[in-house]
Amino acid sequence: MTTKQVSDQTTELSDQELLRYSRQIMLPKFDIDGQLALKNARVLIIGLGGLGSPVALYLAAAGVGYLELADDDEVDVSNLQRQISHGENNIGMLKVESAAESIKQLNPYVSVETHSERLEGELLKSRIEQIDLVLDCTDNFSTRFEINRACVAAKVPLISGAAIRMEGQVSVFDSQSIESPCYQCLYSDLSDEQLSCSESGVMAPLVGIIGSMQAMEAIKLLSGLGQGLVGRLLLLDAMTMQWRSLKLKKDPTCPCCSD
Repeated sequence: MTTKQVSDQTTELSDQELLRYSRQIMLPKFDIDGQLALKNARVLIIGLGGLGSPVALYLAAAGVGYLELADDDEVDVSNLQRQISHGENNIGMLKVESAAESIKQLNPYVSVETHSERLEGELLKSRIEQIDLVLDCTDNFSTRFEINRACVAAKVPLISGAAIRMEGQVSVFDSQSIESPCYQCLYSDLSDEQLSCSESGVMAPLVGIIGSMQAMEAIKLLSGLGQGLVGRLLLLDAMTMQWRSLKLKKDPTCPCCSD
């Protein structure tokens, strides 16, 4: 995967960064080149709730150099059961500001930009055109479909996660590959199922598991490490702790990504 804004690319790591990321750098198929790929990456995380919290913290800890955080909500006491980037002192604070504060405490080498307004329409498109990867950590279909359309148009990879009750799922949609399905190949935009944590509940560690999987897929995609989830959907039943892997095919009649 190639990153945008080549003129801004860094070709070396400081001594402190080499020490900080040493446990990753020692991995033979990752090495310094993989760490540099993370440092030069520009990633947009949409939604700083249960999924976005572990995504943001793990990508920051791993050394992704530039993170954009988007969420228009404020921290509520009911969030603290699962949204680990926020704490008791952050109640009433914008989630993006709370998460940015946590990231800076975790890793000062990460640049953070926040968007406290809802990213939609032309604003969403313009932001996605400037970055290398999007992580959808939202909780409603209409937003997910709009994010997917913008990613397809800009040919920016999308990592999608979802968690409700005791069930979760994660997949990668890469519009840079002509064979990759998009999110709308999987779900019809006519779906009226709008489950939310406030209505259906969710177990705290579940969002941590799915968010961590999203972060892992992001690191792999940005660094070229291993085999990603493009064309596959992972489903977790946390009640029995069983994973299922389903193959996804591009829908030739998809209104979003078909020719």
